Amino acid sequence: MSNRDVECQLYTSADCPVVDGVRQILRIRARGATIGGGLSVNRVLPDSQRKLIGAWCFLDHAGPAEFDDAEGLDVGPHPHSGLQTFTWMIRGEGLHRDSLGNEQLIRPGQVNLMTAGRGIVHTEESPEGERHLHAAQLWIALPKADKDCAPAFDHYPDLPVWSDNGLQFTVLAGTFEGREAPTRIFSPLVGVDLTWQATASSQLKLEKTFEYGVLVLEGSVQINGETFAANELAFVGRGLTEMDVQAEQGARALLLGGVPFDSPIYLWWNFVGHSKEDIQQALAGWNSENTERFGLVPGYKGERLKAPRLPD
Repeated sequence: MSNRDVECQLYTSADCPVVDGVRQILRIRARGATIGGGLSVNRVLPDSQRKLIGAWCFLDHAGPAEFDDAEGLDVGPHPHSGLQTFTWMIRGEGLHRDSLGNEQLIRPGQVNLMTAGRGIVHTEESPEGERHLHAAQLWIALPKADKDCAPAFDHYPDLPVWSDNGLQFTVLAGTFEGREAPTRIFSPLVGVDLTWQATASSQLKLEKTFEYGVLVLEGSVQINGETFAANELAFVGRGLTEMDVQAEQGARALLLGGVPFDSPIYLWWNFVGHSKEDIQQALAGWNSENTERFGLVPGYKGERLKAPRLPD
């Protein structure tokens, strides 16, 4: 996925606000953004109120969308470094290609995980004839020790799934309720899809050292007594050991959490770094068409994306 904002801010995790020194549920409403093919998405992170949840540093909710044969997702070759891209498909199909030569179709209930490391290029498309798209697309910031690791791509068609008291759980990353996802991660974090198969109230067990957020994808969900609508994120911070959730049948949400970084993380355009120099070097490599760092994507005939201007 690509950040297609024309005016990109340079975000750092060090400026997250604290309200009167008291932990409270922070409500973050998604803003509109446009990605390849003119597709509109709901962008949740980064936000002026919150930049990261653990290592989760970017979150788009795409769809639910329906388009005709002439439309659909079409994101041309674009670079990433210092992060992992994470796609959770809910409805529809998507086609991933990258500069390592991978070509992978993703279907509902599956995860695509691309580790950019020192640099990779990829494209994203709707397959011919596909008219639907509903997905969550996230980025995970790599720790400083792993930010320049070798790029890689992994596809996960099988994930832990179970139901309890009308609520279906799918562990997308990390460990939850004793079930561990196979997805390769580099820092302590968790991602869980919550789908209400019946109206139900549940108590979720949390890791005290994690900070957590819940993004409502469909319907509305009560979180510790407060109601959140679709495309609203409830950030509950860290220090909690449990969370109460309640929703009606058909509601859906993502539970995201992780141990926060102890130093600033910088995010600009499609790059994540642990210093401004990391961002500058990645941009210089892309603008100079350094194929040793970013490579080329075989099979895609469109133009590569141009980077916006890096602010002073």
